This record gives sequence, C-alpha cells and structure tokens, in this order.
Amino acid sequence: MEKESKEKLASVSSLVTVFENSRTPGAASSVSQPDTEHHRPGCRLPPPAEPWTEPDAGDTLGSEPRTVSRRYLSSLKNKLSSGAWRKSCQPGTHPGPGMQEPEEKRIVQELLETEKAYVARLHLLDQVFFQELLREARSSKAFPEDVVRLIFSNISSIYQFHAQFFLPELQRRLDDWAATPRIGDVIQKLAPFLKMYSEYVKNFERAAELLATWTDKSSPFQEVISRIQSSEASGSLTLQHHMLEPVQRIPRYELLLKEYIQKLPAQAPDRADAQKALDMIFSAAQHSNAAITEMERLQDLWEVYQRLGLEDDIVDPSNTLLREGPVLKISFRRSDPMERYLFLFNNMLLYCVPKVIQVGAHFQVRTRIDVAGMKVTQLLDRECPHPEYVSERERTLSLSSRSQEEMISWMQACQAAIDQIEKRNETFKAAVQGSEGDAQEQELQSEELGLRAPQWVRDKMVTMCMRCKEPFNALTRRRHHCRACGYVVCAKCSDYRAELKYDDNRANRVCLHCYTFLTGSVLPGDKDERRRGILEKGSAAGSEQSLMCSFLQLVGDKWGKSGPRGWCVIPQDDPLVLYIYAAPQDMRAHTSIPLLGYRVTAGTHADPRVFQLQQSGQLYAFKAETEELRDRWVKAMERAASGWSPRGSDDGDLSD
Repeated sequence: MEKESKEKLASVSSLVTVFENSRTPGAASSVSQPDTEHHRPGCRLPPPAEPWTEPDAGDTLGSEPRTVSRRYLSSLKNKLSSGAWRKSCQPGTHPGPGMQEPEEKRIVQELLETEKAYVARLHLLDQVFFQELLREARSSKAFPEDVVRLIFSNISSIYQFHAQFFLPELQRRLDDWAATPRIGDVIQKLAPFLKMYSEYVKNFERAAELLATWTDKSSPFQEVISRIQSSEASGSLTLQHHMLEPVQRIPRYELLLKEYIQKLPAQAPDRADAQKALDMIFSAAQHSNAAITEMERLQDLWEVYQRLGLEDDIVDPSNTLLREGPVLKISFRRSDPMERYLFLFNNMLLYCVPKVIQVGAHFQVRTRIDVAGMKVTQLLDRECPHPEYVSERERTLSLSSRSQEEMISWMQACQAAIDQIEKRNETFKAAVQGSEGDAQEQELQSEELGLRAPQWVRDKMVTMCMRCKEPFNALTRRRHHCRACGYVVCAKCSDYRAELKYDDNRANRVCLHCYTFLTGSVLPGDKDERRRGILEKGSAAGSEQSLMCSFLQLVGDKWGKSGPRGWCVIPQDDPLVLYIYAAPQDMRAHTSIPLLGYRVTAGTHADPRVFQLQQSGQLYAFKAETEELRDRWVKAMERAASGWSPRGSDDGDLSD
C-alpha cells in the first residue's frame, strides 16, 4: 500500500515539479515514452522533443522530482486548447497492439490526463504567481496586497479542491477500474463544488483589467510576472493565458462526459449516474454563465448611469436597460423637430437632452416616465413622419422616429415593458388578495395622502359611490375620481378642491374624506357623514377579514330573470350573516341574509353547482363556478346556520 501511494504521488509530482527549481535541458527518451504510454494506452500523443529533463546525479524521485520542458508544456497546452489531442485519440485512429481497451475507459484516461495537466496550471497560478506577488507586495510595498487578491479571486479554493479531492478520486477510480468500472458516482459527488467557479468567472474581466493596469503602473509587479513567465514553468505562456484555464475547464468536463455516455453500453451500470453527473455539470456551467451575464448587465448599466451623470434617483442596480437611441421631439411652437435621446429601462423611460459639452455626463435627464401607467400610441400626423405618443398621468410626449421600422421597434419595446410590469402587478395582487381577481389595492395610508399619485379604482369595480354609497347612473349621478385616494365617487362627494404635493401643490378635485384630512377644515353639520345603515359594511374590508367570499350567480325568480352575479361575503366580525354586493369594492351591500336557522341543501342533478338556503317559505338559490367552491360555501353556511362562530382571527377561514 505504501509503495502504491508513492507511485501515485510520483505521477502527480511529475506534473507539478516544473514549478520548483528549473534544471538544464536534457533529453531522456527512455523516461518520457513509457510515462506517456502508461497513462494513455492506445492513444499516444505525438512524441515531444525533450519532454523531461534528466535529474542531477544522485537525485531520487522523492528528493528532487523531474521537471517538464518548456516545449513539452507548450505543445500540451496547444493540443488541449485546440482539441487536436482529442481528435488524435478517437477510437480506432491509432490502434495499439493486442487487446483494445474499452472506449469508455480511454475517455476516463483522457479525463485523468487532462485533469493532471489542469492541476499543474492551477499550481502555477496559486503557488507561484499568486504567492510570489503577495511576497513582493508585503516586502516592497510597491503595490497593494488587495490588488493581488482581487486578480486571483478564489483560485486557492479551486486549486485545493482539484489537487486534494477531484484528481485523487479520479486516480483511485481508474486504478481500480477492473473492480469498479464507473466514474459517474465520483463526479456526481463532487460536481456541486464546481459552482465555486462562478465567482472566478464573474471576476475574470476585472482581474484582466487590474493585471494590465498594474503591469504598466508598477515596475516590481511587472518584474515578478516577467520572471515567472520566462521560466520553464510557464511554458512560454503569459499569466493571462494561464488565468483563462479555469474559465474553459467546466465546458471540457461537459464534452468529455457526453462522449463517455455515448460510448457506454446500453445496459452499463454507470449510465444513470453518469447522466445525472452530466446534468449537474451542466447546472454548474449555467451557474457560471448566469454570473457572466449578470456581470455584463451591471457593467453596461454602470456605463449608462455614468453617461446620465449618476443621479441619485436613477441609479439602481436592479434595473435592466431594454433599449436606447435618438428620437425627434415634435414641437408645437417650432416647425423643425428637436434632437432628443431615450433610455428605456424595465421600470422607467428617461427623456434626455444631449449635452453640447460632454464632460462627465453626456445627457441631461429632462423627464422621467414610470412604465407603470405609461401608454404609447401611434399618432396620425401627415406633416411629421413616423410619429408616436407617450403619456402618463402627469405628462405627455410627442415624438418622431427616423423610420417606420424604428418607430415600430420603439413601440414594441415600450409595450413589452408595460405588459411585463402589469403582469407582475397582477401576479402580486392575486397572491395578496386571492384568486377572485380584480380586487382594488388597499387604500392609501392616511399619512401618504397627497404625497404621491394614488392607484385609481377602475370604474367597473364599483356600482355606487364609495363615500355616500348611492348608486351611479348615466344622468344624475356620474362617476368621478378623487385625486388623493383614487376612490370612485359621485359629484356631490367630490365637490371639494385641495392642494396635492405630488402635483406641485396644485388644487385638485378630492372627496370629502380627503378634503377634511388634507385641509383640516371642519364642515358644517349638514355635510357631516350620516349614520351608517345596517347594509353599509364595506365589501373590500369584509373580504380581507372574511370566513368566505367569492362571486356567486344568484339563481331564481327572487333575483330577477337575468340571474346576476353577486359578490358574497361572510365576515369574521359578523359570522352569522351573508352579505351580497353588486361589486367587490362596493361600500354597501344590496342584500343581507341572517343565516341562523336556515337549511342548506347541495346541488341538483340538473346542475350540481347549485345550492339553496331554505327557511319558513324563504328560498334563496346560488350557483358557484365549480363544485369545489360550492362545497366550501355549503360548509360555511351550514356552520353559520348552526350558530357556530370562529374563536380566532384565522379560525374556520374557507375563502380563496
């Protein structure tokens, strides 16, 4: 066992000893050829000139390992990078004498050989370049240690993982191939650690920039790198070439493992493990690619922010730049259009003016339009070619593109951003308020009134004034919006004006409630809110704290021939009463039914979604959208009919 261990150490040592003391070149063909063929049976590399240098007389493998010549390392590097080695090692290209090795084993041998060469490169990066530069930084103080650490990122962790875990595991498995002909389980166990490459890959471009900067800036820094690059250890390659090796390594694992799976017999015991290992390596590669994409996005975003002058209210690393480009502004005062520039982000559109003297910022932001609430339409203007119209609640822009294709491209990009943010908002609403859909967002907090524009309640969400609860009609009671809270109110309840800070303190139409809060004025007695009636329980408040709520179709002659839909709620604070509203945001129910003592019967054969409430000649029929919703309503009404009340705020909640 001790002898075997020494042989394995010698095999690895033969690859990394190049990073120790260099020796005078000397050819030893009797040493080189058997070594190469021992590790790669049936697939020989072209014999390199003078690959190994002869050790000094009296030296042993344990005391002074052999070193690799510069020509050999250069040849090996070129073959690994170009893929020529793999092409020359395809089965059947160079048949060896006697019994052929299984093709899958040859691929494993190739994986092991390339892993040994890769560990040698990592040794050079971590133990030679990195450590030598750190020592020079500490002794001469000519350049900061932090710069060295930033250049090499987490190369030490990558080197330790491959030298102490991945390579030894592959070596042991190949040595024991006759008893255990598989590698899928080994790679599967160690593949999750390959995600550490994402940090190195993400830092690679910055590391290259720092390396170039400090090579020009610091003579001691340049001397250390030049000395190592000129040694045999570096193989006539620059530090940048060696730093690129970890970036390319995971894709090579993927290629080799794909080939290994293709060569496996259909019933091979390693097929399932190898496929799972390939999926894990693919995941690690995707992890690195995602890191590269995110790095590029942040870098592009930072460059845009620099061109905009790094304004505090614009710089946000979570933004995504969707499109940028020049446009022409259509002016109603001037005959000729003016040059402008647009930046479209995922959440805002910046309307900018190019600066004449571009020192620092290249553009001045004139207008910022939030994508939420933005509209873009095509204008019909024969005097101005390719016009478009961008608007939001506070401002509008009339713009012109240079061509029809450019105008269509801008409109599609803007509409895609609008659709994406609306989809996200709808998803958020559904998650917060349940699957019953188009419910209005919660009312603005009192302390926010007038400070920011409210989200308006849509007209179709209400059938009555949200303040006085009187029903709307087309002639005498029309819909208006309060500019402070966004409620839909009648003319009588919105016959007030108050200054709103978000609109530059201009007077706007507001409702009675907001007028009182914003101005502090006490209204005359005849304007005070009247006493709340028995049906005046707000639907929105009831839905948020309800035992059950959803739309139900009202069936039977009692509701009329049309059979309208009603928003039905059993509140937690009034658990024995069913309230029926015309719309989810109505502030007053048009019907309430005390459920205590009613008998609840489930659906009929004609329509199983129908259920009924019956007591002393009173009969109410309802139709749910699904049988599952019907069952929940029947259960809720049976509880209420029996006099059951919840003990806690969440006890017995059956609503969506």
